[in-house]
Amino acid sequence: MRRDRPPDADHRQGGLPAPVLALGMVGLALLLLPLAGLVAGTPWRQAGALLGDPAVGAALRVSLMSSLAALALATVLGLPLALLFARYDFPGKRILRALAVLPMVLPPVVGGVGLLLAFGRRGLVGRPLEALTGVTIPFTGAAVVLAATFVAMPFLVVSVESGLRMLDRRYEDAAATLGASRWTTFRRVTVPLLLPSLSAGMALCWARALGEFGATITFAGNLPGRTQTMPLAVYLELGRNPEAAYLLSLVLLAVSVLVLVALRDRFLGGS
Repeated sequence: MRRDRPPDADHRQGGLPAPVLALGMVGLALLLLPLAGLVAGTPWRQAGALLGDPAVGAALRVSLMSSLAALALATVLGLPLALLFARYDFPGKRILRALAVLPMVLPPVVGGVGLLLAFGRRGLVGRPLEALTGVTIPFTGAAVVLAATFVAMPFLVVSVESGLRMLDRRYEDAAATLGASRWTTFRRVTVPLLLPSLSAGMALCWARALGEFGATITFAGNLPGRTQTMPLAVYLELGRNPEAAYLLSLVLLAVSVLVLVALRDRFLGGS
């Protein structure tokens, strides 16, 4: 007569072999240890004084203002771009879409070089812009916003495009059947249905813009009070005041964690 054997430890842990679980724990430790080191190395007792430093305050102000401006610009331009990719078919669409989201994987410094060659004083757009208006973009606050938008907008485009593809088109068809114009349908039906994806994309876009480094230092420089953002300040403080760098890093880490926690229901399945 066959007797049932009690489940072993692997089965009690969801059916995964012990070596797989061990490797998973090692991977988790690899990801968490740097964060733990950052928390442990932060000079908590000096946090108030370090955050009150005028240079830190200026970097924080530039980061917040530029990242919010980049978010606004990315939303205004990225939402129509996502609609274009999700709703229209045209020759070369796949290649164009791949190029549009390329900044997600492109080395940020390379992106900064591209921005210089496009919008610099001798760039494709920068040269005629300066000749016609006298306006130059590199190494200004506008350059910080442009660099952050360049690297962050693809995150919004991908999120919104994914939401559009999952959208139930019957609601839009019903609105059109009732006589609503395309603009009214977009404003009263599409956008409300798209709000979860749009909100998630905006959060990711803002977090990426806040942490931008490579394209910013290449295209906008590192001018305190003008183009120096928090990541640039961290890089600078590491050489002269490491404790301030640790604290600034922790601030950026806290912002990123807050964004991920806010998005957990969408990307991590909630709890």
